[in-house]
Amino acid sequence: MNTAGTIDRPLTRDPKKQAPMKPSIDELAGSAPEDFTTSGAIDSRQNRTREMQLIPEALARAHMHERLREAERERQAARLVTARRMQRRAERASRRARRALAMAVMQ
Repeated sequence: MNTAGTIDRPLTRDPKKQAPMKPSIDELAGSAPEDFTTSGAIDSRQNRTREMQLIPEALARAHMHERLREAERERQAARLVTARRMQRRAERASRRARRALAMAVMQ
């Protein structure tokens, strides 16, 4: 199948290997400056388009990193609460053992 790619599904993801953008009718009529259609301008236009297409992906990645950091902070807070609870339980058990020992020694 030898069909050309579309904007949404180009044949290649590399902007340098993609076909240059076709000038519109206004550009053919001479409304665009002559140096605007150089290969550097086409490459920068295609790179800008590629960057714009990657913006949602970058936003999603940043959002996921933030969610992971938030989840890690919540896990750390839960571990701290559990550690404090265990420490209080151990202190109560120590006081009970000390009291039981004192009672045994006094009898």
